[in-house]
Amino acid sequence: MNSKYLGAHVTTAGGVENALLHADHIKAGGFAIFTRNQRRWEAGDLSEKSIRLFKERMAEYGYIPDQVLPHNSYLINLAQPDADKRERSYKVFIDELQRVEMLGLKYLIFHPGSIVGLISIEEGIEKISSAINSAHSEVDSVIHVLETTAGQTNKIGGRFEELASIIEQTVDKTRIGVCIDTCHIFAAGYDISSLSGWEGMMAEFDR
Repeated sequence: MNSKYLGAHVTTAGGVENALLHADHIKAGGFAIFTRNQRRWEAGDLSEKSIRLFKERMAEYGYIPDQVLPHNSYLINLAQPDADKRERSYKVFIDELQRVEMLGLKYLIFHPGSIVGLISIEEGIEKISSAINSAHSEVDSVIHVLETTAGQTNKIGGRFEELASIIEQTVDKTRIGVCIDTCHIFAAGYDISSLSGWEGMMAEFDR
C-alpha cells in the first residue's frame, strides 16, 4: 500500500464530519483536521451524530486512519513550568486524545511545548515526556506525533536532538512519532533548499 499521501488541512466548520466532504472535494490523498477549536480552552463535546457521520464518511470516501492527521490545540503547553497552567494544558491534551480515539483515528500531532523562559530545555523535555507517559496510560491507542518547531526562543523541538530526547524518555516508543514540518525546520536552520541539503537533513534526522 502507498504510504505517502498528498493532501491539505481541511476545515471542520459545521461539524468534524464535514472534513470528509472537503477532503473528498479536493481529492485529497490524506488530510489534517482540528477536532476542536484550536484557539480556545473550552470546547463542546463531540456529538454521537458527528462521530457516526465521521466514521460513515470515512468509509464512504475510502479513507483509513493512516490518512488522517488531527492537530491539537495551539494553547497546550506540556513544558509549562507553572503546575496549574500545565495541568490545564494536560487536561485539554487528554480531551484531544479522547476525541481522536472516539473518531476511530490513529494519530495526534502537537507542538512539544515552551519553557517560557523559566526553566531549562532539559527540564522542559522531562515535563513533556512525563505528560506523554501519563497520557499513554489514560488513552489506549493513539500515537503521539511530535511536530518540529521553527527554533523560536524557549520553544522545544527546533533541533532534532530535542525530539530524540523526548522519545528517549518516553516509555512506550511504539506510540510516539515525529512530523517534519519543512517550513519550521528551514526557519530553524536546516537548509533544505537543495537536494544535497535535503539529504543531509534526512541523514541528521535518522542519526
